[in-house]
Amino acid sequence: MSAASRAPQCSNRANRTSRPHRTRTTRARSRATVLAAGTAALALALAACGSGGTSGGSGRSNFITGSDGIATVKKGDRKPAPDLSGTTIDGKTLDVASYKGKVVVLNVWGSWCSPCRAEAPNLVKVAEDTAAKGVQFVGINTRDTSTQPAQKFETSYGVPYPSLYDPTGKLMLRFKKGTLNPQAIPSTLVIDRDGNIAARALQALSEEKLRKMLDPVVAEK
Repeated sequence: MSAASRAPQCSNRANRTSRPHRTRTTRARSRATVLAAGTAALALALAACGSGGTSGGSGRSNFITGSDGIATVKKGDRKPAPDLSGTTIDGKTLDVASYKGKVVVLNVWGSWCSPCRAEAPNLVKVAEDTAAKGVQFVGINTRDTSTQPAQKFETSYGVPYPSLYDPTGKLMLRFKKGTLNPQAIPSTLVIDRDGNIAARALQALSEEKLRKMLDPVVAEK
């Protein structure tokens, strides 16, 4: 196809000279509009990502995320953990509710997950150090297609606590929207002695950060 046949068809010379000018102006305005919209969207996204204040899916969420990525809820505003029961990777039956009266550290992990491997020694160390203080660690193993890799993981790192086997993530979906739910792998939640969710981290944890989110809940009366 020639350049002439692709060009807009005009009825007179005046139209042929003026239309390209209008087309360029229209395109320039369109580009400006798209750029402005994109800039506004980016600004909103950056504002959301940079927020270190109240977080969650609704105005009733009542949790605060600090600059360290740890989200916490005041004791009177906490929501109960959902039913977290099932079969462990060792084939035993476990119900997290049976630990009510203890502080529970719930860690979501997978044997395939590099950050999970990085934080495993820290979880093991704190679990051993706090067991005498009434702290119970529980894992939720997810997205492993069989229990064998999960068992090898626990043996390799000397994990002393049980893990529920949840290959399809059904247990994670039991957490209500707007609460401190596990939205990533790894995720770590602290459940207080009354069975309510007190803190959450959506990242691999150092020993220092884990103690920072756990110790205040252990100290509660």
